Amino acid sequence: MPTSTTKELLAVDGFLEQLRVVRQLSPHTLKAYQQDLNTLCKNIQQEQLEAHLVKTPHIRSWVAKLHSAGSSPRSIARLLSAWRTFFDWLAVPRLDLGINEIKTNPVQDIKAPRKAKSLPKALSVEYAIVLMEKAQAESQAYTKDSSAWINVRDHALVELFYSSGLRLSEILGIDGSLSYGYPVGSAGWIAWDSAEVYVLGKGGKRRIVPIGSAAMTALRTWFDVWSAILQKREQLAGPIFINDKLQRLSPRTVQARMKHLAIRAQLPVHVHPHMLRHSFASHVLQSSHDLRAVQEMLGHASIGSTQIYTSLDFQHLAQAYDLAHPRAKTK
Repeated sequence: MPTSTTKELLAVDGFLEQLRVVRQLSPHTLKAYQQDLNTLCKNIQQEQLEAHLVKTPHIRSWVAKLHSAGSSPRSIARLLSAWRTFFDWLAVPRLDLGINEIKTNPVQDIKAPRKAKSLPKALSVEYAIVLMEKAQAESQAYTKDSSAWINVRDHALVELFYSSGLRLSEILGIDGSLSYGYPVGSAGWIAWDSAEVYVLGKGGKRRIVPIGSAAMTALRTWFDVWSAILQKREQLAGPIFINDKLQRLSPRTVQARMKHLAIRAQLPVHVHPHMLRHSFASHVLQSSHDLRAVQEMLGHASIGSTQIYTSLDFQHLAQAYDLAHPRAKTK
């Protein structure tokens, strides 16, 4: 007969397997679930309880300890969500694990501490243009120095980030072939004729996002360079964004390259890939005011995730008012 602690841990394993198979959650999300549920099992063990004996006061006490120990409201909210879902799963008797039926979910009415609303950081339109122009200027050195092909790649990267608002993982998943065709089995690819990019987003959802003309020009220039590199290595297809070993770029490399590009462009802010995604969303919303279209292009499952950019749009309008209206500020 499994011990109390072992029963809960076995239940966690079964729960995670269902999330993996049925809901097809990503490895990153499953890892977060496991960490949060391991914390739950540890608390259950320390209190010498069993899962069906956990009550709401226990949960409140454990959350209070986490909060006083410095856990952020965001982390606690994620943890409570994992615990709540787990206890819902245990509402069906798991007699094979020796766990009694959970009649009432002890996490049901527990709310995480309030968190301060933080707006995503986006570049101004002017700073975004400066960054793109700096990347373009550096990419033109390739005509004089063939070893500068990395700058051509970086120019295509930043233009695609800003043009389509893709996530870093989505961009790095794009493959290409020398025939301009669809790379079989690829997570993402570029439709060169229609100027669109096909990507596999969160939850395994496929979406199509348009690519602007400036980004397409940079991508075509990079494709010519990329094709020449592949031909020398006698390869016909592979990841579009590669390092000098012809391997798919790592997220850390992209982050470092973008950071240093912003420094060379003399921007007074730290620039990272997700900031360009925020900038894309903010600038498109400022121009179009079409929240649904931005939601679709970003691949947000909920409109609520996209609505935060309306606050950035209001900030932009407020700043314009302060600068332009003669009665905006008292003298």
